[in-house]
Amino acid sequence: MTVPQQSSPPRPSAPSVAAGVDWTRDEWLAYADRLLETARAHASAGHARIHFPGAEGGYGHAVDGLEGFARTFLLAGFRIAGARGEGTAELADFYRQGIVTGVDPDAADRWVRLDEHAQAKVEAASLALVLDMTRPWIWDRLDGLTQQRVIEYLSPVVGDTTYPKTNWLWFRIVVQTFLRSVGGPWSAQDIADDLALHDALVRDEGWISDGFERSYDHYVGWALHTYPVLWSRMQGADELAAGRTAGDVARLDRFLQDAVALIGADGSPLVQGRSLIYRFAAAAPFWVGALAEVPSTSLGRLRRAANAIVAHFDGRDVPGRSGVLTMGWHHEWRDLAQSYSGPGSPYWAVKGLLGVALPADHPVWAAESEPLPIETGDELRTVRSAGWVISGTRADGIVRIVNHGTDHAAEGSLVGDSPLYARIGYATAASPLANARAWEEPLEQSVVLVDDAGRATHRAAMQLIDVRVQDDEDGRVGIAASVSRAHWLTPRPALHRHGSGLDGDVEIAGVVEVHSLARGPWELRLARVRSLEAGLDAAPLRLRVGGWALASEPTPRSWIEELGRNEEGNTDAASSSRLASSGGHASATAGATARVVADGLSSSIRPLIGAGATSVETREDASPLGPVAAVPLVTYPVEPGAWTATLVELTTEDLAAAREGVAHVALTADGPQTTVSVTWPDGTATTSRLAHPGDASHADR
Repeated sequence: MTVPQQSSPPRPSAPSVAAGVDWTRDEWLAYADRLLETARAHASAGHARIHFPGAEGGYGHAVDGLEGFARTFLLAGFRIAGARGEGTAELADFYRQGIVTGVDPDAADRWVRLDEHAQAKVEAASLALVLDMTRPWIWDRLDGLTQQRVIEYLSPVVGDTTYPKTNWLWFRIVVQTFLRSVGGPWSAQDIADDLALHDALVRDEGWISDGFERSYDHYVGWALHTYPVLWSRMQGADELAAGRTAGDVARLDRFLQDAVALIGADGSPLVQGRSLIYRFAAAAPFWVGALAEVPSTSLGRLRRAANAIVAHFDGRDVPGRSGVLTMGWHHEWRDLAQSYSGPGSPYWAVKGLLGVALPADHPVWAAESEPLPIETGDELRTVRSAGWVISGTRADGIVRIVNHGTDHAAEGSLVGDSPLYARIGYATAASPLANARAWEEPLEQSVVLVDDAGRATHRAAMQLIDVRVQDDEDGRVGIAASVSRAHWLTPRPALHRHGSGLDGDVEIAGVVEVHSLARGPWELRLARVRSLEAGLDAAPLRLRVGGWALASEPTPRSWIEELGRNEEGNTDAASSSRLASSGGHASATAGATARVVADGLSSSIRPLIGAGATSVETREDASPLGPVAAVPLVTYPVEPGAWTATLVELTTEDLAAAREGVAHVALTADGPQTTVSVTWPDGTATTSRLAHPGDASHADR
């Protein structure tokens, strides 16, 4: 259909996140109303499908239209419930008409049924959740025939055993809870099974894995913690919960203490994990914390966290002038989406606007704003289940993680590295490369063996051997480590990608051990090839260590800083010259720092132990943050058993320029025990003992 141009309500001005200025509730409503007005402009004649402009998704036009309706219906429900129905009659009428049409089997724009396409099972949960949330204004005003048709539409969920054993379990619970409340079919056994599955996915310290693979990402917050709390407020859920809600809230409370530390000072969430096109859905768990009245994070900080995330995107023109959320991060970049995603998929972002469901008299709106952890000081903490060390620095406002336990792979399996999960580092200010080549060749934030044909190994599924914060007389430093069976992969074609690395034919290269010591903007990355596969010659191989990827338009600036070496073999800043880089990569220079600068950020890498040669490689159309990305690298000869040490840094350009201190590393072996003494660029000295890994050779495909 031809969509007429619509006028949009005034946009709220983007708050100054760094200054701690929060939106008023009216500004939240204005942002929500703008999204809803645009959605209604793209509706079908019967309002049952909403087709946003853009290339059709992998599941087809009809599924795209259902997604557009159901996901914006979430926001409409929040808006209506928060207003207690006042002033929202037109909005309720619009979506009520869409429901009438959607369940009419003879309507041209009816909904795809649950037994026609599995994606309808996802969208059904949004329909059921909002029908319950807005019961007086929508469900109760539907005619009897339509109510019966809704029940029939949702009924195939009962007894359906094909739901993936992931966050999808909550889609079945939510739909059956609603069906039970309106006299429809439901299964107590289904709900009991799904709750048991949820509990089987619970990990330490409030974290939950999205399935039985090692999957830790934003789904922990916007799905696995959000649905239990929203479900507990549905009609009749108390009887089904049987007293479990207090435990769900306690886990949420603990999770939020980590989650609030994963937000950058500019409001950016961590750029890690699948479905990043949902953008500010990452704000959802903070609103859920306010709903659940968690004790450990104040209402003012919860609102501040949600506001910082949404304002981050609003301040970068999301959505743009069209008012449509595109598939991308700050701008449209289709490679960031799953292959099946359609134009309506990004609208799960509206979960981050859950706050508009809280009425004006809710205490969250009157609570005094409290700053994010990154705004008050440096942050260093672990997420043990995920194998992460979180390192946030107030001076540059960046939050980084070093990752040695998350890869979206089953333990012991040998698959390709997912660039969204299996890299060594992720940050709020930098993105992993995520184009097709990135799935086949780990480059940034990696330690790989490269053969003479240029093939790079993968590390999934690595074995986590250490994750802790050392805080003693020898200094405060975050430590994480893993060992992996490095393997080359010849991938097999895959129609759909759900976050896991590529499957394919595997060739084992050897066992690689990596330890990360994190402090401030730096990571000291210690790596060694413990052994090579029998018959594999070390001579043509190289051990390549990748730093942070930075992307921008125009091409990021990059150069090699040539440094002398002192008698101990550590770098010495006595002599320094800069060699500009252009083209695909810079010429390799031994014992020097490789640096990339883009949009005020600096990414650098420097060899400290080992005969490392530095270089910079560029990739086009590989990052959601810009058309050209650059990665600083260090390449070492392969000497089984010998340690390499590499200093990796991500900070702002001005701080990097002002802090050119010399770093020193010394390793001392005492039997199987290795001690590492580090003098960091700011002059601080730390001494740490490395964990001794077990044999990783048991890992099998």
